[in-house]
Amino acid sequence: MTRQTFVAIAGGGITGLALANNLRTAGVPHLVLEASDRVGGVVRSRYIENSLLEWGPQRTRLSSTFTKLVDSLGVGDQLITGRPGLPLFVYASGRLRQVPFSLTEFITSDIVPLRSKLRVLLEPFTRGADPDESVAGYFTRKVGRRLYENMAGPLYGGLYASDPASMVVRLSLGHVLSELGVGRSLGLRLLRGGGRVSPTAACSFRDGMETLPRALHAANAAGIQTGSPVEFLSRQGEDWLVEGPWGSVSARHLVITTPAPAAAGILAPVDASAAEAIASLRYNPLAIVHLYAQTPLEGLGYQVSLGERLATRGVTFNASLFDRDGVYTVHLGGAKAPEVVTWRDEEIAATAIREFRTVTGADARVLHVDRGLMPAWDTSWAALEGMVLPQGITLAANWESRPGIPGRLAQAGRLAERFATAYAAEAGSDS
Repeated sequence: MTRQTFVAIAGGGITGLALANNLRTAGVPHLVLEASDRVGGVVRSRYIENSLLEWGPQRTRLSSTFTKLVDSLGVGDQLITGRPGLPLFVYASGRLRQVPFSLTEFITSDIVPLRSKLRVLLEPFTRGADPDESVAGYFTRKVGRRLYENMAGPLYGGLYASDPASMVVRLSLGHVLSELGVGRSLGLRLLRGGGRVSPTAACSFRDGMETLPRALHAANAAGIQTGSPVEFLSRQGEDWLVEGPWGSVSARHLVITTPAPAAAGILAPVDASAAEAIASLRYNPLAIVHLYAQTPLEGLGYQVSLGERLATRGVTFNASLFDRDGVYTVHLGGAKAPEVVTWRDEEIAATAIREFRTVTGADARVLHVDRGLMPAWDTSWAALEGMVLPQGITLAANWESRPGIPGRLAQAGRLAERFATAYAAEAGSDS
């Protein structure tokens, strides 16, 4: 027997779970269909050798929306914040260099030599972003090659494990510049903000980031089905018939929150063109190595300068960030060294240990080796431009719009409001 609902949600990651939570609160009938036997998507936490390890996001930002959500789920008492004032580093020219977050810190920092700092004085006189230029081209033109390689490139490209040379402003960075209110000049925008960047506090939970999807699942269990892959999609009058080995559901709206390859598979029966475009999106392969080391390091972690020849792209200092004794999370590969994920676990582990010692001087041992994928947000994203989906189908995922947990929660909130309005209008017309 086919179940009836108003919104079907394919995928039980953070987006799907947050959307379900908002729809429940608004009284909108819905059903989440998660293919695997667990919810949370890339958000995973696990204890190994009494050490708490994170796969996926190592932390998130303590925004008001996030705080309100965790309090409503009853897990606010499990929330922990990162130690305030911790520095962020970039490994460049053989040593860790602190990233400046103010103009005063930039003047005294060793992130780039003096001549590169003087080059930045010209930035307000350069033209604004060209939508069609590469992200690497934009930053190099605005702040010079050295500052791009040592700071802008690794910090921005590191978010996606991408090479900024293969990213285009209009497809990625342009949205960020718009949100930050950056017009022609980065420097003038910084001055208008008081000459300092003040990042929102980092946060997690005592038992890891997976606390959030677990709490969302518990609060919305009646509207979530795990072990329910979407295998076929078809029109049924004004509704969508969603089918799988678990049965079928008929819904006025279908929201696809899965990774791009799975989304393409779902759409293929009803929109081959959109499915082909989505399937063409590139993901960057990453090796994720958790190390145990006793070090005096204090900070958020470090990224690696684009000028360095290391397989490591970045390291999170979980030990100092959240007082997780001895834990360091190393990300290797990405667009700069995609071959890393094809190596044997032993090779990946040895490389992580060797490069961690090179950068920090500390010995370490491996707790776990894994592999993952990150949406590249590179030139392949041009395939999505101008794409129009069949009526009643919506994409909502970290490859389709703003990535990161705050972005996922924000999109889920907007969609829930839209569906609540539509449901109220439909219910009113039937009365």
